[in-house]
Amino acid sequence: MRRLLLPILFIVGLAQWSCTDRCTETRKYKRFTPVTISLAEIRQGVRTETAHELETPGKIYAKGNYLFINEQKKGLHIIDNSNPAAPKIISFITIPGNGDMAVRGNILYADSYSDLVALDISNPLEVKEISRQKDVFQTGQFDGAWWSLNTTTGAIQDQNMQIVTETIQTNCENSNGSWWGGTFFAMDSRAALQSSTVPSNSNAQGQAGSMARFALYDKYLYTVSQSDMQLFDIGIPSQPKASTKIRLGWGIETIFPYRDKLFIGSTTGMFIYDNSNPENPQHLSTFQHAMSCDPVVVTDNRAYVTLRSGTTCNRGLNQLDVIDITDLRTPRLLKSYPMQNPHGLGVDYPNLYLCEGTHGLKSLNIANDFDVKQLQHLKDMDAYDVIPLSNKTLLMIGKDGLYQFDVSNASGLRQISKIPVKRVEI
Repeated sequence: MRRLLLPILFIVGLAQWSCTDRCTETRKYKRFTPVTISLAEIRQGVRTETAHELETPGKIYAKGNYLFINEQKKGLHIIDNSNPAAPKIISFITIPGNGDMAVRGNILYADSYSDLVALDISNPLEVKEISRQKDVFQTGQFDGAWWSLNTTTGAIQDQNMQIVTETIQTNCENSNGSWWGGTFFAMDSRAALQSSTVPSNSNAQGQAGSMARFALYDKYLYTVSQSDMQLFDIGIPSQPKASTKIRLGWGIETIFPYRDKLFIGSTTGMFIYDNSNPENPQHLSTFQHAMSCDPVVVTDNRAYVTLRSGTTCNRGLNQLDVIDITDLRTPRLLKSYPMQNPHGLGVDYPNLYLCEGTHGLKSLNIANDFDVKQLQHLKDMDAYDVIPLSNKTLLMIGKDGLYQFDVSNASGLRQISKIPVKRVEI
């Protein structure tokens, strides 16, 4: 009997091994590979090129009849939007390491990794660099890929991010057929991370989205990194000069100027600064929340904050907070509304337009703080950030392109144009 038992056990074991051998699992994750880029190469890289297609659009900025769309780490698209029904990409400004921008008059301010660059955009077909503040930013990140300045070697230590899909063999009992998440870092000893013309007579500034890290007020440009607010004196617009630097704490994400106040979004809360003295903002209060990504917009005595979960936001909440800021020193939560994965937002009272990432765009009525109503939900699009313009046009940027909507009827948004990306999935 014992002699028969061993072959039987072997057969059973073989069957189990064969089952495991046949099981596969598809995994999708971000792979980060370190790279080193010399500052000399970066600083020689600014130039104007012919129009490029959108590929990985980031932030958006509006100024007059022109739109500026960031191509992450590469530069800026300039779009002639004199006819919103037929916007046209007219040129591309190559700016290595670019993520943010702001425009006043004919001067565009943009980050280029560690530097702040001032560009003359009088002729959008031939943009020229006119000045540069070097080594004013120490570190930053694009889609989870961190970079840092190494002044000793005169280089930027960066990471290239790649979405990797692979199929592996796995245990049949534990496999669910698909998997998303995780991060893979490929490190080596050479690269370790260390902590048509624009009107020439106009001094007006443009309009940024809620995801912006740059803001303009009076004679100053305000920029926020992950931990600091760096001011630049732009009294002479073509020659910005680094001014006051304010330590904010880690996790800073966005800045929203409103009247003589600054509202700063972070992963842990909203900071309110009095900016009545533009060269020296003073902290008034902090509204704290659970660990989540956090852009903020303001109108009158209300602030609207979206909290979302995500790769860089841990397991945060997904909600819209309505906050009473009548007393700026004691902001008070009025009500929270559950959302799916809210990103940027824009207010055109009594309406609020909220980006839900891969879940689309929502139009909300916010007239009643305690009864915010959803008016419309457009689902077949990716929504990252919005800018409501004064002519009842809504700009929306997402992974699949630039959308423009007629929002005369907030319950029935009408798409009037779209510039698609070169590819849909990133």
